[in-house]
Amino acid sequence: LNVSMPDIEKRGNFANMGPSGLNLTQGFAAVFFGVVLYTAAFIAEIVRGGILAIHKGQREASLALGVTPNRTLQLVIIPQAMPLIIPPLASNYLNLTKNSSLAIAIGYYDIVATLGGISLMQTGKEVETMFLVLACYLVLSLIISGSMNFLNSRLQLKSR
Repeated sequence: LNVSMPDIEKRGNFANMGPSGLNLTQGFAAVFFGVVLYTAAFIAEIVRGGILAIHKGQREASLALGVTPNRTLQLVIIPQAMPLIIPPLASNYLNLTKNSSLAIAIGYYDIVATLGGISLMQTGKEVETMFLVLACYLVLSLIISGSMNFLNSRLQLKSR
């Protein structure tokens, strides 16, 4: 895959991503970077909170046994923090799916605008079109929720 840096044209659009034919428009760049930075901040806070929820005695005991700090994080802290991290992370991923519909506010056509708006203009059937949009978000939400529930069940601490 040969991708070159985008050229900024005089109108301010990002274009000419190379021979692959990809275009990076201002609308997509604004939505992408805005949603990515917003979501990344929340995910970082969720992970930080999950790691800090583990008692410091766990780290101290591991270091007292001679385990390196990197291995302590990998073998002691993260496995105990994951059951605390997964539920709010699942909620954040569902919010990410719904927040992508905000792209229509800056003129970028996402699933709401393309499926909802264009189909509505072509058919004139409002209720059926909104049911299609609802079904798309429902399927995406169920896939995310199901996969995160599966991951949560696999990472739960086993009791004796």
